[in-house]
Amino acid sequence: MTKKIFLTAITSGLLYLTSCTTYYISLDSFKQQFAGIDSTKLLDVVVKGPTGFDRYYYKANPITTIKCKDKKNNPAQLTNSPSIETRFTYGYKNKRTIFYFDRIFVSGNKVIGVESRFIESIRKTIPLDSITKIEVQDGHKRFSYVKK
Repeated sequence: MTKKIFLTAITSGLLYLTSCTTYYISLDSFKQQFAGIDSTKLLDVVVKGPTGFDRYYYKANPITTIKCKDKKNNPAQLTNSPSIETRFTYGYKNKRTIFYFDRIFVSGNKVIGVESRFIESIRKTIPLDSITKIEVQDGHKRFSYVKK
């Protein structure tokens, strides 16, 4: 009996840790949330990595709460963190690019984001008008702000 309870608890725990709820942001909502946030508004942050000893220093957008919707179109809010990932679908071929939410900013009619936590130079620019879908989710990676 205890073996069965143990296995059930382990299975439940693994499902909880590996499940990622996907939320959606309309393009209009995205533009509103990023209004006025360009590269000059980014904040210096320190992020603690998964080991607890590693530190990453970079500039992040100042958004603390992400306004989004769940799959049933109900309003939701996510607290911005280094583990929030944003997937943009764009272009006529429905290309997909994933950025860390805190590493995104808007410049003119473009979204500029960093695709790697470790290599700052891996950046991409996506025209705002080409975006057809914006999805956000907590990747449950063990990164956290030391200060922001």
